[in-house]
Amino acid sequence: MQVQKIMNRNVEMARPDETLREVARRMAEQDIGYMPVGDDDRLVGAVTDRDLVVRGLADGRDGSATVRDVMTPDVKYCFEDEDVEHVVQNMGDIQLRRIPVMNRDKRLVGVLSLADTALAYSPDSTGTAMSGVVVPGGAHNQRGPGHGSAGNGGGGR
Repeated sequence: MQVQKIMNRNVEMARPDETLREVARRMAEQDIGYMPVGDDDRLVGAVTDRDLVVRGLADGRDGSATVRDVMTPDVKYCFEDEDVEHVVQNMGDIQLRRIPVMNRDKRLVGVLSLADTALAYSPDSTGTAMSGVVVPGGAHNQRGPGHGSAGNGGGGR
């Protein structure tokens, strides 16, 4: 099964120059905890509600700081035509709960979450991936170099 069959296409995108207050309000209104960050129709990062707290508030920033100050600047992603099983396995290996989905022109077309895969694909595969995600530390911890994220391609690119 391809990622595009189960991904969420209703994606809220943040801008790097938006304030933390603006993004936090949008997250609250939409009941979401993750937003890809885009600049001129290009994916330039990602921000979570946890980023707002740990890299924002805990570091002494207020609501007027920008998304650029707290976002993960170098985001892993997958392609819409990739096999879900492969992407889920990678998500577990690189400890991601959500991953932006790109088309082959590298434009954002959705987001895939482990919750999506559990509901629409395979609870067993998702459980295996989740066991990798919940291990403390790893490349995507909140305090790692570059905020803990590097490279691209949830599909191993």
